[in-house]
Amino acid sequence: MTRKATSPETAPYHDGTTDYIPMRKKYDPKKPHISEQPMTWGNWHKHINWLNCTFILFIPFLGCIGAYYTPLRLYTGIFAVVYYVNAGLGITAGYHRCWAHSSYKATLPLKIYLAAAGAGAGQGSIRWWSRGHRSHHRYTDTEKDPYSVQKGFWYSHIGWMVIKQNPKRIGRTDVTDLDADPVVVWQHTNYHKSALFMCLVFPTLVCGLGWGDWLGGFIYGGILRVFFIQQATFCVNSLAHWIGEQPFDDRNSPRDHVITAFVTLGEGYHNFHHEFPSDYRNAIQWWQYDPTKWSIYLWKKLGLAYDLKQFRQNEIEKGRIQQLQKKLDQKRATLDWGTPLDELPVMDWDDFMAEAKNGKALTAIGGVIHDITTFIKEHPGGKAFISSAVGKDATAVFNGGVYNHSNAAHNLLSTMRVAVLRGGCEVEIWKRTLPDGKTPMLTDSTGQRIVRSGEQVTRTAQPVPLIGAA
Repeated sequence: MTRKATSPETAPYHDGTTDYIPMRKKYDPKKPHISEQPMTWGNWHKHINWLNCTFILFIPFLGCIGAYYTPLRLYTGIFAVVYYVNAGLGITAGYHRCWAHSSYKATLPLKIYLAAAGAGAGQGSIRWWSRGHRSHHRYTDTEKDPYSVQKGFWYSHIGWMVIKQNPKRIGRTDVTDLDADPVVVWQHTNYHKSALFMCLVFPTLVCGLGWGDWLGGFIYGGILRVFFIQQATFCVNSLAHWIGEQPFDDRNSPRDHVITAFVTLGEGYHNFHHEFPSDYRNAIQWWQYDPTKWSIYLWKKLGLAYDLKQFRQNEIEKGRIQQLQKKLDQKRATLDWGTPLDELPVMDWDDFMAEAKNGKALTAIGGVIHDITTFIKEHPGGKAFISSAVGKDATAVFNGGVYNHSNAAHNLLSTMRVAVLRGGCEVEIWKRTLPDGKTPMLTDSTGQRIVRSGEQVTRTAQPVPLIGAA
């Protein structure tokens, strides 16, 4: 896609998006990116994002060593959990649902809290995080998806962070609304200082000034807490695209699973989220685990949040029903429904009678000829009744004249079709299912004809009276 002829570097493309322009570092689009070169023993170190590796791998490793020599005190443990939840909400309720998807609006005090808490999660600025997430939604499972699960579970989980990505290959998105938010701009411009303070200094001060556990606050409230919350959030990119069900759409990888929801403060109902990203909820059932949704609702009651967006229930149920129908169609396509009527040969009555007399156990029901030779011995009503229908039009007998057969019997009978009877007494029933008939054919998404229960060709609404019956 090309730019408008007179547009400068930051002007929009024809689809309204712009290139992501970092506020601190400028990329030279003309200079080849290291990701365009194959990784070798001689240049592998150039492919590694050493800054990210330091913060998400090396420092946590040192934290684990420090934890071995530093006992975990009760108050420090409680604080680490409480701070974990708050920083987690900074990501899920702030970065994700408020800024990346604009699923609700936050007042200034709430924005400041979410921006500060999000900085304490050590996952980049609001602007950077939201830009990547919008690209992920717009280009899910493609080369332009910054953390596509199609490149592997571990790549989507952490590989995209530790291996350098070419910024030119990440799908474009619109971040003009974020650039107009002073809280977002301030946090982005001052992110490194904000993250350092909220990730490490703040928990150290709280635990140190509060109960004298300076080292414990630094290790447990700082380093390890950040590590765990980073890994939990990464699960939304990996685990939420790997395990679970797809109740709304299965064309892409997002899935719903309660385990992912527990790990990610409610972000585990990812199939719903990708279908309805503007909804402030991830879980729509009252019993589903989504503390982020509950928090946003509570903030609304406190006057801190407003304009909570919900997708119309009618449209949600449409998506659910369409996916159920798709799965049903896929299952239907694996079943034997008998030879389609319009593919059967046409047989005259005389030929039908002649073949029946020559040893073939043929019977006509609903204008369709069936070969019941192999089924006579299996007939649950005994051989006598079914044998009496050979060489005859048994439509009336089959539909209540002798016994009103079950839906299963009609389905089984359809697998025994061999021909269509020319001039058969019930042929009009069959004609109504043909393309030139009065009743249109129903087909599923695989193109296979749908036969609803009770609508088989061989079933008639009322028993056909036998000739001469009193």
